[in-house]
Amino acid sequence: MRLAAGALRAWRQRFDFGGRDVAAWFPGHMAKGLRQMKESLRKVDCLIEVHDARIPFSGRNPAFQEALGIRPHLLVLNKMDLADLTHKAKILERLEQEGLKNVLFTNCVKDENVKKVIPLITDLVSSSQRYQRAENVEYCIMVIGVPNVGKSSLINSMRRLHLKKGKASRVGGEPGITKAVLTRIQVSERPLMYLLDTPGVLAPRIESVETGMKLALCGAIRDHLVGEDVMADYLLYTLNKQQQFSYVERYGLGEPSDDIESVLKRVAMKLGKTHKVKVLTGTGDVNVIAPDYPAAAYELLRTFRKGELGQVLLD
Repeated sequence: MRLAAGALRAWRQRFDFGGRDVAAWFPGHMAKGLRQMKESLRKVDCLIEVHDARIPFSGRNPAFQEALGIRPHLLVLNKMDLADLTHKAKILERLEQEGLKNVLFTNCVKDENVKKVIPLITDLVSSSQRYQRAENVEYCIMVIGVPNVGKSSLINSMRRLHLKKGKASRVGGEPGITKAVLTRIQVSERPLMYLLDTPGVLAPRIESVETGMKLALCGAIRDHLVGEDVMADYLLYTLNKQQQFSYVERYGLGEPSDDIESVLKRVAMKLGKTHKVKVLTGTGDVNVIAPDYPAAAYELLRTFRKGELGQVLLD
């Protein structure tokens, strides 16, 4: 659902982050994961970096390139079904300007484009030095990325396609499912290829609060560290800015709104997310039904992450 561009003229042109400290959202507990990756490099022929297609330029960990960049590198932009890829050619052009020539968009839920991964990897490895691994007939590939971008989903998708086997790596809808560098997981027989799943590792310093918010919206960190209320407000700001108004019909608002409180109130009432609140009056306590704003904010975020509020490009 889209409206005329003029409808947004009087709405917010920028989002007020209120002086929030992004450092508090990203605790420095991920150095161990990066250290484990470095220790496993001698077994690795190539890196697959998985990132969210909704934020192709934001939030990728520069430490990956610094610490692991001596290996051939394929960037997989996953969850393509959730992203607005109208300007896909421009995205690829900008990434190439940043030195990323090998980029693939995927949807691991439906196995879209996943069959292209192994041919790309074999080409990359065959055209590069194998770092004292020339005698090995199998390929060993490390899968890296920030939390909750679909690393484990990619591994499982490849196993479905090439081995006709089920899950080998645990998948979850929130960050932190993969806790450590795992044992090698076979994903192909010909060529013989193994992948190493790794824990999601965020950059120790995020470049801006807005980048942090984009990562949070995509589920790269736990919601409570940022606050569901401010995330829902930033989501509303983004949807309106991109003229994605499907939330209006979905929650029965009547018209688009730039006021998060009124939107959350409507979401709560529509879905029955309410609770009783005691109100002190002159004649005693009275129980009234009030909207559950945190539950409504969580519902808005959950619906967005399922792709039910339209395809969005946050960058």
